[in-house]
Amino acid sequence: MGLCIGKVIYVDSEFCTGNEFTGQAKPILKSYQNVLAFIFAIEEINRNPHLLPNITLGYESHNSLHSHGNIVQNILIVQTGQDRIPNYMCGRESKSLALLTGTSMATAAQSGPLLELYKFPQLTFGSFDPILSESDQFSSLYQMASEETALAQGMVSLMLHFSWIWVGVAITEGPKGLRFLADVTKEMDRNRVCMAFVKMIPVDPVSYMTHTEQHELLVGESSAVNVVIIYYDADSLNDINYSISLHLVTWRVWVTNSQWHADLTGKKFLLDSFHGTIIFSNHHEEISGFKHFVQTVNLSMYPEDIFLYQFWYWNFNCLISESDCSLKNCTPNASLAQLPANRFDPAMSDVSYNIYNAVYAVAHALHEMTLQQVQMQNTGSGERRTFSPWQLHPFLRSIQFTNPAGHHVSLDKKIKLDVKYDILNFWNFPEGLRLKVKVGEFSPYAIHGQQLSLFQEMIQWATGHTETPHSVCSDSCNPGFRKSPQEGKAACCFDCTPCPENEITNDTDMKNCMKCPDHQYASIQRNQCLPKAVTFLAYEDSMGMTLTGTALSLTSLTAAVLVLFVKHQDTPIVKANNPALSYTLLISLMFCFLCSLLFIGCPNTISCILQQTTFGVVFTVSVSTVLAKTVTVMLAFKFTVPGSRMRQLLVSGAPNYIIPTCTLIQLTICGVWMGTSPPFVDTNAHSEHGHIIIVCNKGSLTAFYFILGYLGSLSLISFIVAFMARNLPDAFNEAKFLTFSMLVFCSVWVTFLPVYHSSKGKVMVTMEVFCILASSSGLLGCIFFPKCYIILLKPERNSLHEFRNQRYSGRKNPF
Repeated sequence: MGLCIGKVIYVDSEFCTGNEFTGQAKPILKSYQNVLAFIFAIEEINRNPHLLPNITLGYESHNSLHSHGNIVQNILIVQTGQDRIPNYMCGRESKSLALLTGTSMATAAQSGPLLELYKFPQLTFGSFDPILSESDQFSSLYQMASEETALAQGMVSLMLHFSWIWVGVAITEGPKGLRFLADVTKEMDRNRVCMAFVKMIPVDPVSYMTHTEQHELLVGESSAVNVVIIYYDADSLNDINYSISLHLVTWRVWVTNSQWHADLTGKKFLLDSFHGTIIFSNHHEEISGFKHFVQTVNLSMYPEDIFLYQFWYWNFNCLISESDCSLKNCTPNASLAQLPANRFDPAMSDVSYNIYNAVYAVAHALHEMTLQQVQMQNTGSGERRTFSPWQLHPFLRSIQFTNPAGHHVSLDKKIKLDVKYDILNFWNFPEGLRLKVKVGEFSPYAIHGQQLSLFQEMIQWATGHTETPHSVCSDSCNPGFRKSPQEGKAACCFDCTPCPENEITNDTDMKNCMKCPDHQYASIQRNQCLPKAVTFLAYEDSMGMTLTGTALSLTSLTAAVLVLFVKHQDTPIVKANNPALSYTLLISLMFCFLCSLLFIGCPNTISCILQQTTFGVVFTVSVSTVLAKTVTVMLAFKFTVPGSRMRQLLVSGAPNYIIPTCTLIQLTICGVWMGTSPPFVDTNAHSEHGHIIIVCNKGSLTAFYFILGYLGSLSLISFIVAFMARNLPDAFNEAKFLTFSMLVFCSVWVTFLPVYHSSKGKVMVTMEVFCILASSSGLLGCIFFPKCYIILLKPERNSLHEFRNQRYSGRKNPF
């Protein structure tokens, strides 16, 4: 038979919220499992031959019922060892070694001074309280729970997993809530999750009821906030539950900690506000034998347990005997195993697990102290020593052991590891089911990216959500749009603005658009840069083929006219118009038509140089030839006095020097251009969307415009001279034809200049080729087609007799 040398005291202020056994209100034994875990650990240790052999642990349990006076009374009972409370200690039979209590700061404030007075060990089994750990006022207090520094990290990881970036937060007042708020705010800021609102819940029920607006704390916010983090402390749980249930907030997802619990009494409405709640619960291994223990508990095992009697009375249809107030006519063979999980869950909770470890910590410390006493007895007088509670402290501070579940336990906060979390999903549909199903884990020790593991297909979402809920202030900006912040709102609230031209965003929710490189262009959706197609005015293009065909046709036509003129060189119409100048003009026009082909096809260095020099020289020859023909007409008909100097110029062929002189000037300009800054092959990536145009860069624009200016001046002089000679009695009206041809020529190039400068890419090249062909065609058509008409269709007019008649008529009517 074992020797009872000490007791472990269990004090809880919340495991029964009703204290009337036969009252009208049904008591809620929400933490009665904690008492059973306490008893189970004591009995398991007493059966263990290797831990405290031949020593039996006793125990007591007290309930303070949220009363500070009851707390002090229970502590004094423990200290004095008697039911009545004198002002001195006289108990001799009590051998209480340690006190197990909840973590409430109010409880610690009441019990701390009395317990510290005698250095009485106190082990708390509730959630970790930083103040109790950091303050020297509680040097005899040990917290079984690990510090929940990773709770905020785990919850924010869940937010990121489901892309919930617009989240509300509700916390209970007090240091724990404020510390969690600081942790979760830091974690949310680091991961760009926005806090839609923060609500503080008063702990004091009186304070809660006086602030009626607090009842609207989770129903009056923006409907876009579909996810709310609720951090519960041990107090004021029913108040928040009541507020949410009262307004039937069924569409929101609640993410909370393990202190939360469902109301086990059930509701009468079909829908439940807490269906789909996600709970972060401290991970612990299953204690072998505990479920069987709680399922076999009955009244005969613990006849003095008044709370077990209450539990039986309300759940197994018992009646109260009038003679001895005992229970009778209960359900036969009743046990806790027959109750559904919504009334009693046999799975060990976080708090029960802490209680289990606390009892084992006291037992191991007592075991070590006993071994030390045995060693001292072997070396000393052999006198048996008695124990004092304060002697346990050195052993409790250094104790490390592995509990029956294989979990390493230590009371030294310096070597405690952060807790791992089980993620539970609360199922309450159909209403009253009230199951907590494990759907994942969060481990702060896993490598980054693998800390959170979820079985998403098992999650039951809040009522009204058939798919994963969406909780954002603004919908994500798709690729092709950038985020524009909304003034005065959180970073998660923004507008989506399309990217400017040739800029893209290739991911969602990008703040800035990226400009595409020069060799690429933005797609229509502006979500990617595509390589630009290299293009130029090619012979294969429809426009290139048209211009090439036109140029070759006009060249052939000019050649035919030249052949016609050569064939009829002895006719008056050919002789009268200076055959040499006519042949020179026709040949230069052929080169004008052919030089347009240099602008078609893929540019290279040689073609770029030939384009401008050939264009400038052949057109200079053409225009100067027209000028020479016009001057010849004027000298022939206006300066007819024999022996005059002007007449001698005509006879000596001076007008023929106009062509080489003008051409030499143009060649000089081209030579300077080619020697200083010649044209070169270049690319134009901006003029045409999606294309890189290969073009000939003019090199020196000054030299280019100098050539155009010189050619324009020469054309203007030719036009003026031709205009002055338009009414001369020239044979076959050539003076008029020259005037009209220069008018067409100048009109084409005057129109060309503004159109050319307003064009881009291939259109600019096309315009230049078109103007070359049009102006050359104007000279060919206006000067030579009338003569070809006479040669081919009116041969009777191409005779010497007719020619004399024309000259005679011209002398009679010179103007």
